Amino acid sequence: MAAYNIEIIETIDAPRDKVFALFADHQRFGQLLGAPIKRIKDSDQADPNGIGSVRKIGFGPVGFEETVLNFEPDSLIEYSITTLSPIKNHVGRICFADTPEGQTRINYTISFEDVVPFTGKMVSSALEQAIRRGIKKAPSLA
Repeated sequence: MAAYNIEIIETIDAPRDKVFALFADHQRFGQLLGAPIKRIKDSDQADPNGIGSVRKIGFGPVGFEETVLNFEPDSLIEYSITTLSPIKNHVGRICFADTPEGQTRINYTISFEDVVPFTGKMVSSALEQAIRRGIKKAPSLA
């Protein structure tokens, strides 16, 4: 089993609270990534997208669920895949910080292991491309 790590650091020309809100809202996050994402369980926190919320990614029976593990408004979202999927030990972590110019720096890391040998490289590449494409759209969506 191989381990994979993705790290994307980008600066977005939009205020941190707006960028965080875009990434935190499961449905808007789906628009950002160009994937169908729906919140299927609300968090017990003030924000329904917070710790314990679950989102389904995919169509009908084809898809997987992610659960939010850590949620610090305007600074951190951490999540993990919590259903069967082609990868395991998945953790996504998105950190948000202000730049001196009033922009938002995003540090997005994902780590996982493949379940089926040799699929991890393909999954890693597809994930990274989708996230990078989405981040480029973020200023217009935030």
